[in-house]
This record gives sequence, structure tokens and C-alpha cells, in this order.
Amino acid sequence: MFMGEYAHNIDKKGRMIIPAKFREELDMKVIITRGLDGCLNAYTKQQWEIIYDQLLKLPTTKKDARMFVRMMTSKAAECEIDAQGRVLIPSSLIAVAQLQKECMIIGAANHIEIWAKEKWEAVDEQANESFEEIAENLSDFML
Repeated sequence: MFMGEYAHNIDKKGRMIIPAKFREELDMKVIITRGLDGCLNAYTKQQWEIIYDQLLKLPTTKKDARMFVRMMTSKAAECEIDAQGRVLIPSSLIAVAQLQKECMIIGAANHIEIWAKEKWEAVDEQANESFEEIAENLSDFML
């Protein structure tokens, strides 16, 4: 289970520290791919296998399904966490999320999200302003 938010910098080589609380669950490997809303998603190997199985179930006769599978898998990368707790993010993914120096690493229940700090702050502000409305709209899905 991933929760909390952490500020970390990405260096010029594309390395970023993964918070220690998250590393415990990641087992020194993480699958990073394109996320929604302009971030990157990082999954444990087990969680990625679940996502991958779901991708395989999408109908290949539907154009949107084919495009979604391509976008999720073409950018996906298995990354190792080094002895210093850093992960090397591929340059193609850095470009997708427009990561520069300051980044935010967010726990999102079953995965991690990696955001450019400015993007996260805008999303966080918008969500804070309408939190109660969002909760009400999703009440049918919550216990």
C-alpha cells in the first residue's frame, strides 16, 4: 500500500530517490510507465502483472484499446533501485511527464505517481477545492 507525498529532485542523469517507505514494498525493482493527468505511474512487479493481464483483455478490434495498450507498454520500463535508493528514469518517460529538477512522489494506493512539482501543485490545489464534491460523486463506489 502506497500513501503520502514526498519531494525529491531528479538529477541530470535522470536518477531520483524513491522514498524509503516505498522501497520496502518495491523489492528493488519498479515498472515505470506513462500515467494519467501528466504524471508517471510506478508499479511493483506483481501489480504490473495485474495491469498487463488487464491490457491483454482489451479488444484488439477497438482502436482506442489498441492505442491505450501501445501507450502503456511502449513507454514502460523495468527499473532497478540502486544501493542509494535511486531509480534511473528513462529519458522518454522524463519527457512525457516534463520532469525537471523538483518532483513529487505520491502514494496512490496500489501504485506510485511521479509528478513535476508544478503539475502536482496545480492538480492538488484543484482537487482540494472540490474534494467534498468529488467524494459525493463517488459515494456509490465507496463503502
